[in-house]
Amino acid sequence: MQVTLFRRLRRFVWSLVLVALLLPTITGAQTTTETETVAVLKTNHGEMVFRFFAEDAPKTVAQIQRLIREGWYDGKRFYRVVSGHVIQAGDLEGANASTVPGEFGAHPHVRGAVGLARDSDPDSGTTEIYICHAPRPHLDGNYAVFGLLVDGFDVLDSIAATEVEEKWIGDEGKVAFHEPKTPVIIESAKLEERPVSR
Repeated sequence: MQVTLFRRLRRFVWSLVLVALLLPTITGAQTTTETETVAVLKTNHGEMVFRFFAEDAPKTVAQIQRLIREGWYDGKRFYRVVSGHVIQAGDLEGANASTVPGEFGAHPHVRGAVGLARDSDPDSGTTEIYICHAPRPHLDGNYAVFGLLVDGFDVLDSIAATEVEEKWIGDEGKVAFHEPKTPVIIESAKLEERPVSR
C-alpha cells in the first residue's frame, strides 16, 4: 500500500517538473535578457564601461553616441586628470561637433558619473566628457550627467593616480587642469549591447 502511494506521488512530482519545463514551449513564451547600450572605452590603463541616461539627457547622449560610432574618441587623450575630482577627455576646440543645449539636474555627480563639460555658456557643450573620480555635489545642476560608470573603477583610480604636471587656469588661477606627464590614451571607444547591470 505504501509502495503504491509512493510511486503515485513520485509520478505526480515528475509530471509537475515536466509541465514546468515544457510550459514556455507550449505557450510560446520566451525568456529574454534585458540589454542596454553602453560605451566601452579601452585605454592604455585598461577598460571602462559606462551606461547612458538617454531619457534624461537625450541630446547629449545622441551627440556622444554619434561621435563614438564615428570613431572620434579613438586616440584622444585624457588630457586633464585631477585626482579626487575628474578625468577629462575630448577636444577643447569642439571640432566636428555642434553644441548641445544644457540638460542639467536629473542625476547627481557621484563617483563614476559621466558628464559633458562646457564653458560659461550653459548650452556650449560639444565633445568634452569627464568622469568623476569622487562625488562632486557642487557641480550638480550645472552640468549634464549623461552616464554612469558600471565597470572599470580600478581603471578610473589608476588614471587618477597618474603623475601630473600641475596647471591652474581661470581669472584667479583656481581651476585645476593638471596634465598627465605620461599620456593617458583612449585607444578605442565603441558602443555595445550588454545585459543590464543592476
